[in-house]
Amino acid sequence: MIKGYAGVILRVNLSKGEIKREETNEEQARLFIGGRGYGTKIIYDEIDPTIDPLSPENKVVIATGPTSGSTTPSSGRTVVVTKGALNGAIACSNVGGFFGPELKQAGYDMVIIEGKARSPVYLWINNDDVELRDAQHLWGKKVSEADPIMKQETDQKARVMVIGPAGVKLSLMSCPIFETDRAAGRTGVGANIGSKNFLGIAVRGTKKVEVFDPEGVKEAASNAVKTIKSHAIIGVGKALPTYGTSILVNIINELGMYPTKNFQEGHFPTADKTGGESIAEKILIKRGACARCPIGCKRVTEIREGKYKGDHGMGPEYETTWSLGAMCGVDDLNAITKAHYLCNEYGLEALSVGVTIACAMELYEKGYIPEKDVPFPMGFGDGDALVKLVEMMGEREGIIGDLLAEGSYRLAEHYGHPELSMSVKKQECSAYDPRGMKGMGLGMATSTSGSHHMRAFSYDWEIRTAASPDYRLQYEGKVEMIKNLQDLTSLIDSSGMCLFTIRALGASEYAAILRAVTGIPYTDDEVMKAGERIWNLERLFDLRAGFTKEDDAFPPRLREPIPSGASKGQIFEIERILPEYYKLRGWDEEGRPTKEKLAELGL
Repeated sequence: MIKGYAGVILRVNLSKGEIKREETNEEQARLFIGGRGYGTKIIYDEIDPTIDPLSPENKVVIATGPTSGSTTPSSGRTVVVTKGALNGAIACSNVGGFFGPELKQAGYDMVIIEGKARSPVYLWINNDDVELRDAQHLWGKKVSEADPIMKQETDQKARVMVIGPAGVKLSLMSCPIFETDRAAGRTGVGANIGSKNFLGIAVRGTKKVEVFDPEGVKEAASNAVKTIKSHAIIGVGKALPTYGTSILVNIINELGMYPTKNFQEGHFPTADKTGGESIAEKILIKRGACARCPIGCKRVTEIREGKYKGDHGMGPEYETTWSLGAMCGVDDLNAITKAHYLCNEYGLEALSVGVTIACAMELYEKGYIPEKDVPFPMGFGDGDALVKLVEMMGEREGIIGDLLAEGSYRLAEHYGHPELSMSVKKQECSAYDPRGMKGMGLGMATSTSGSHHMRAFSYDWEIRTAASPDYRLQYEGKVEMIKNLQDLTSLIDSSGMCLFTIRALGASEYAAILRAVTGIPYTDDEVMKAGERIWNLERLFDLRAGFTKEDDAFPPRLREPIPSGASKGQIFEIERILPEYYKLRGWDEEGRPTKEKLAELGL
């Protein structure tokens, strides 16, 4: 077997209660690397993209990459790949921590979950010993309750992935939580897992992951760490380690592209109350880091005053500080933090949760939600309402709680105003107004999973290292940039490494790491081609699932000028660059990969 891989895939058929071991396919590993790529290949080959994502016919892949469990820096990522419950697109939820390396050290590259159990179960992996265990006593418990019980029943050193009440109740906002506070968010994959009567996985691994060239890995890792540490943003002692991802709050807000009150504004006057600096001053206890990470961007926090005093946990991060904050018009850091903690407890994806609540707040303020559907006022800026709505969403409590659990598009559609859902492909938009950063807008609009900032994270290139202050507002040059970033992020997500390393590393560094780990003589062009192959395979899945060119678009509001701030007057015109993007990708005018492109990629 290729080095860097465990060489074994676990296939768990819940309907039959069977667990089988299969060999990792070397050819697929070469072409699709691992993680996101290999997981997508399995889903593409084994399910019909038109099925109901919550049906037993759907499958869920929990996958590592070849760097997982090695000494490669920032190699603590795990992915969950499936047909997403939220929108039916290909889903790949990416999460940090230590679960992925533990799974690899137990001897497995990935786990395929298929079918549906008769009653709730969880999977216990203890190196070579693997079994399904009854989970009825844990079904519906909050994450902080279920996680320690699973450890008591298995091993206190086990790493645990579990769904909370939201996943059990099949909320399309739900996600699995790893190690009590790391969320595999986006596309509602918690509902995918819950629909199978599957609670989660506890894993303990003590084996050594063998790499092809230990000295080469050491050298490549050392060079990568030096580059990361010297970076102006993510270097040790710099902005990201010091203030966490929420260092972006004030930066993006000052540029007038910080979506506020459901994208009605691009500037939040009191954003500084919720930014990374305020988090460090008011609630930060210590930093946290994932496996082998030299950055340490995670925040361990505690609320020190007010009605939520004493509550503690991980976060909030930038995206959730925004979605639960400015997006809802809330500047109460304690309320934002409490809402974030609740998301982890219920197994909710906080980004989409906040955007959905913001949509509800606008619907309420405009009188589109009848009084009988809401038990209390829920307008913008109400921190108490924010916290209560998260709880109601997690429990599917009442009419509004049940509708919120379905996401912003279905909520807005129910009340007759789907245009007020700030989403792409029915997935909630991220914390960058595309009107103020055109490249990010193109990346979010064409993302294969629905709006997703991490599928082409162009912030550094459009703002930090841009040649001119107005570069972010230009359409020119953005197509090639986004295409390359989408291919590169596909590669990184498949390698097992953290996407934040993209700020300091490039194709040559990733190729060097993969050569040393696997022994496959990847060139810079070959690793980029692997990323392009993965992106095209995801596009093929979505096309087969029924998505079209018309889905590569934002809601109408983003064609209206930003009313104030540094990006005042800006709109986003996807039609200006979408044809060029399709052409550069080797797709036809309808956004379909051509036969020539598929042949070139070996698809």
